[in-house]
Amino acid sequence: MAGCGGEENTEVTQSEPEFNEPFRPQYHFTPPAMWMNDPNGMVYHDGEYHLFYQHYPDSTVWGPMHWGHAVSEDLVHWEHLPVAIEPDEHGWIFSGSAVFDADNTSGLATEDNPPLVAIYTYHDPVGAEAKRDDFQTQGIAYSTDRGRNWLKYEGNPVLKNPGIRDFRDPKVSWVDDKWIMSLAVKDRISFYSSPNLIDWTHESDFNPSWAAYGGVWECPDLFPLTTAGGEEKWVLFVSINPGGPNGGSATQYFIGDFDGKQFHVESREVKWLDYGADNYAGVTWSNVPEEDGRRLFIGWMSNWTYANIVPTENWRSANTVPRNLELVETNGDYLVASRPVKELDMLRNDTHKAEGSGFSLDHELVEILLTPNQEKFKVEIGNEKGERVVLEKNGDQLVFDRSQSGITDFHEAFSKPHTAPLNGLKIKDVRIYLDRSSVEVFINDGELVMTEVIFPTEHYNRVSLSGFSADSQVHYLNSIW
Repeated sequence: MAGCGGEENTEVTQSEPEFNEPFRPQYHFTPPAMWMNDPNGMVYHDGEYHLFYQHYPDSTVWGPMHWGHAVSEDLVHWEHLPVAIEPDEHGWIFSGSAVFDADNTSGLATEDNPPLVAIYTYHDPVGAEAKRDDFQTQGIAYSTDRGRNWLKYEGNPVLKNPGIRDFRDPKVSWVDDKWIMSLAVKDRISFYSSPNLIDWTHESDFNPSWAAYGGVWECPDLFPLTTAGGEEKWVLFVSINPGGPNGGSATQYFIGDFDGKQFHVESREVKWLDYGADNYAGVTWSNVPEEDGRRLFIGWMSNWTYANIVPTENWRSANTVPRNLELVETNGDYLVASRPVKELDMLRNDTHKAEGSGFSLDHELVEILLTPNQEKFKVEIGNEKGERVVLEKNGDQLVFDRSQSGITDFHEAFSKPHTAPLNGLKIKDVRIYLDRSSVEVFINDGELVMTEVIFPTEHYNRVSLSGFSADSQVHYLNSIW
């Protein structure tokens, strides 16, 4: 067996100034330093939520991928751990997933101490440079000490490439009596099955002609959700780059049924998880206890259009707030709602009622609750320098404008307004989470979402409203660092 990292890992500690830099989010997850992109390998085990992520520990721009690692007991406060899985002779460590092999089907541990198993993509940079078609394969690693140390399987790769350049991002879960892998394969999702996480059989492909194909398909996730009426439906996430509804990268999803071999979609319509520019490659946690009952999600809060050049130092990229996914019925169709997890409420340290058409903010970390009372409404959040963001409902769409939000000149696309079609959705409430470099807008508790990064040179401290009732509510939030 080949180990990842050698000696036993110790906790990584960070001094406070490193988490108080300009633009460093104060209640969103960020790496201690250097580059981060896709969250992956999320699994709940023994009282901890594990969050792994695509990480390059030697630069603030994308490079040879490792799996960074953090754990949390509450989805809000995170303990940074050392790099979990490093590149080896098979290649860099691209995105994937992790599962708790409770019955030790893999035989990699014991029945008394079954393993956590990570399933990931090997990306061979030499093969990629040579323009071969088989440079991405799937490997596994396992841990028997609560995810602190990982050993790579000596028989890697467990799934070889049949000759397709994009062959990556395995998301694995236990379905009925076998493991099912959803794999991004260029312009489709391929489903594989296995009894043991080692031997894999191709079952089917999913690539309907009417889906969004503006870019390569990535980071799939397949999982069941139950409707309010008790009916089980299956949801398939597919991230796409480029080709999002507002340019660059975004996540589309499909609702239907999975029979253990094939995914059958029930509606011929492209649906988007988030209409903002900055929620990508998100997937859900595995092994969440049945008594919890939630499908928990987190996304990478950036966009490949400008991710490598945003104006941060020492670290680059953050994650969205964690969200609970639920099915909601709207106009005879089902949509996936993304609801901020209830654990975020523990960050509230002060609550104010704000009356009238405008109010000041006494804190930089804010949760704002608004109730529209007119067909048109407008929210403007800014500072004395004239930097601001604007959210406006006009007709049957929402528009988010960050063209004057602060630093925007690092890429011409950053200043473009973003729109979200309402398709007749009646807006009952607006919840806005404001951090140092992000705005997350949740309509009707997540029935429609817009996630946006921003880079103001001074903290926003004033809010102007039009078209809302006078009893706004403002929660000031604590930092998690």
